[in-house]
Amino acid sequence: MVKKPTILLVEDEAPKRDHIVRLLHELNPQLAIVTARSVNSALDVVETTEVDLMLLDMSLPTFDAGDRESGGRPQGFGGAEILRMMQMAELSCPVVIITGYEGFAKDGGLTVDLDQLRREWIAEFEGIVSSVLHYNSTYDEWKTTLSSTLQKLGLRED
Repeated sequence: MVKKPTILLVEDEAPKRDHIVRLLHELNPQLAIVTARSVNSALDVVETTEVDLMLLDMSLPTFDAGDRESGGRPQGFGGAEILRMMQMAELSCPVVIITGYEGFAKDGGLTVDLDQLRREWIAEFEGIVSSVLHYNSTYDEWKTTLSSTLQKLGLRED
């Protein structure tokens, strides 16, 4: 039996997660989509599952949160923490960062725009991060870019 391509979607916000899952199934109904909602659950998946592509949000809680739980300390760069842990453990799969933010506040309160962060993340995680997308549910640019990425990786049905 042929293994279905597996995509790990790391996203804590349900509406965004559901929107991305719908698009993935439209592009390829044969994909196995595994979801994680926190830094820790994402690390658990990459340590135990062969993943063909990771779609990674940057702003994530430390732990999965229930309806009445916070999920631990929010991490503005939780996605970067996952990438660093993957590097240290020599775990590798292509990663596309999908964030709803156009910029992030770094140490000292300086806001850095997404273009600058894109350059930094692709350089710091060379060979892992293939692209950085700005998710906005009202525009289709992120869909087009994600579709193209899936095509390049052979994960999209034509």
